Amino acid sequence: MFEPSFESLRKYECPEWFRNAKFGIWSHWGPQSVPMCGDWYARNMYIQGTDQYEYHLRTYGHPSKFGYKDICALWKAENFDPEGLMERYYKAGARFFVAQACHHDHFFNFKSQYNRFNSVNMGPHKDICGLWQKAAQKYNLPFGMTEHLGASFAWWRSNKGHDTYGPYKGVPYDGNDPAYRDFYHDNYEHVAGDGEEDKWTWLTPNPKFREYWLKVMKEIVDNYHPDLLYSDSFLPFSETGDITTPDDYKLGLEAVAYLYNDNIRRNGFNNAVYTQKSRDKDIYTVGVLDIERSQLDKPSPVPWQSETCIGGWFYDKKAHYKTPGHIIDILVDTVSKNGTMLLNILQRPDGTIDEQASWILDELEKWFNLCGEAIYDTRPWKVACEGHSFVKIEGFTEEKVDWDDDDFRFTQKGDYLYAFAMKARDRKNTVLKSLGDVKVESVELLGRGPVGFTQYDGVLVCDVKGDLPSEYVNVLKIRIK
Repeated sequence: MFEPSFESLRKYECPEWFRNAKFGIWSHWGPQSVPMCGDWYARNMYIQGTDQYEYHLRTYGHPSKFGYKDICALWKAENFDPEGLMERYYKAGARFFVAQACHHDHFFNFKSQYNRFNSVNMGPHKDICGLWQKAAQKYNLPFGMTEHLGASFAWWRSNKGHDTYGPYKGVPYDGNDPAYRDFYHDNYEHVAGDGEEDKWTWLTPNPKFREYWLKVMKEIVDNYHPDLLYSDSFLPFSETGDITTPDDYKLGLEAVAYLYNDNIRRNGFNNAVYTQKSRDKDIYTVGVLDIERSQLDKPSPVPWQSETCIGGWFYDKKAHYKTPGHIIDILVDTVSKNGTMLLNILQRPDGTIDEQASWILDELEKWFNLCGEAIYDTRPWKVACEGHSFVKIEGFTEEKVDWDDDDFRFTQKGDYLYAFAMKARDRKNTVLKSLGDVKVESVELLGRGPVGFTQYDGVLVCDVKGDLPSEYVNVLKIRIK
């Protein structure tokens, strides 16, 4: 069993299911989907001058009269079909599934004794997380839950404001209503006064809220026993993400130990994963490092996770989506570096996905049917990348790379090396220069079959002339001696 300390939790070892799965799908979904206006609606609707504030004013009225609590009541999830979606996600390659438990908006997608604003008590009147979990179990998919609650207390300080100009100047937003203080938080300490700078912080120092967060984390573990728990922050409650403030990690460490020990009691060993966003090795080794909308520049000696979305995080009817090719590029680059990819598939407020998301899933299904063996159950090779084109690793930078013919990524499994040709176009010969003195017995193009090859002076030349099986990344399966 684990103790709630760094010394104990740094003995954590990532379970094989996570190392083998490589690709998961995420439902980042809740009442903020109702306006179909994208991310952070619950915050920005209370910030005069933002697009979401203006949309809210036009559509629902002033936030002093119609606030976010009223948006929550509009969320019905009336066409939510978790089993139908899970079938799509499994066919599209997902080998684990993650559901949003609670976002910064303090609305819970599960039944809770601590928060009346939950999906069982109002809105959909459904246990959203429970229904997702049941569907995941049908397909034998590990089930995870994401918590964004830690940042909620400071993030949602905007609901305590008021307009600073116009006809509603000085009229308090509904977050000031004492009848809803339990939902909107008693967070006036994070509200800037006139002439003060914005009191921005991601994780609050408020001790009462920190204890509340821990109670909710234990409630999630007790009721759902998730295989994966994700925090949208550094390990709570540090603002620095390093070891300089060890006391700030006390409750976070307690939550992680609680998750792992629950899993040990149920399985006889720990098979659970905890992810957070500090890149400090002293911190992330208590679980798995998560990187939001970015990647690592080289392979990691321990498994890690890259999270991204097809568009924004919440449904936006005006959003542009990534192409299937771009998603596959990110996946392949991540897996070659010992990573796993978590992809958010956007849902409308009624629970359905739109035509473009459906098409993306169809394209992923085709690609995984051709190339999935080069992803699942693999491990990084001694060389991850060949070529001179690389993904950008700056935070929240996901531009599609303009690959060249000499750009490859590698994985391995048993006696096989998999070489991913990143540029999707017809070619006559594929030239690999990273094998060195590794002897090749045979080469197969996944989706087509055996191909001719020659090997000399550490160079492998494969004859792949003709149409390629995939319009995206293609894969050579190389049997090595």
